[in-house]
Amino acid sequence: MRIVVTGARGRLGSALVEAYAGRPGIDAVVAFARSDLDIASPAAVAAALERAAPDVIVNAAAMAGVDEAEERAVDALNVNAFGVQTLAQEASRRGAMLVHFSTDFVFDGTASVPYRETDPTNPRSVYGISKRLGEWFATDAPRGYVLRVETLFGPQAHAAQSKGSVATIVDALKAGQSPNVFTDRTVSPTYIPDAVWATVRLIESAPPPGVYHCVNTGSCTWHEFAVELARQLGVEPRVTAVRFVETPMKAPRPQFCALSNEKLRSVGIDMPAWQDAVKRYVRAIADCGLRTAD
Repeated sequence: MRIVVTGARGRLGSALVEAYAGRPGIDAVVAFARSDLDIASPAAVAAALERAAPDVIVNAAAMAGVDEAEERAVDALNVNAFGVQTLAQEASRRGAMLVHFSTDFVFDGTASVPYRETDPTNPRSVYGISKRLGEWFATDAPRGYVLRVETLFGPQAHAAQSKGSVATIVDALKAGQSPNVFTDRTVSPTYIPDAVWATVRLIESAPPPGVYHCVNTGSCTWHEFAVELARQLGVEPRVTAVRFVETPMKAPRPQFCALSNEKLRSVGIDMPAWQDAVKRYVRAIADCGLRTAD
């Protein structure tokens, strides 16, 4: 099996490349970073995939800056929507499987129970709209899969990778500081190694194509998440509680964005609880001496 991974220097993409390196049954893993391949260029994509001849295309490339997308809407649409359309067309032409990663931002955040894949979407930001369009294009491919992830966190493999919200909270807690955390925003965290494991399982088992939520089991507020991080780190849970609804932001964000992963479980891919993921994350930091990132 020949696999192409786009967005290969991002947190999720690089972890996927590493997971497939030397894996039995894999003939080649072709990793394309943004500097190697602009998925918004149909000609570049066609030429790259002609050379790579993949059986599976995994798209981890995205313009992920939510506020940035509000100011650069055309760029966000070109990468998150029309770039995915190009990949889907090439996958269809070659009979390849396409796995594309999406986001909880396709929902408006007004629910009170975890969203299912069958629930109506209603993105409120340019970023969310661009990702929802990308989902439609990805599932146009006969063997197209969309995996929705959110609140990605995991140990940092490469110094070039940027820090994120979870890493910032961990660093603050370890330094005895009091990070700001939302008490009224609910998420389903996704531990990157678990998302990678699920992706590998999905590619190997090839369940019915479509949209799947690929998050750790359960949900929590950011405050609950930070307290659990502190408990696993063995430090005082000093956090500053802030309210999401009172925090001004350039781009709208969903307030309640818990996702149900029951559909993924129904095809034999059972994601661990988010508390277990936090425990393994903290252990990975301690055992390997890695910098944190999410």
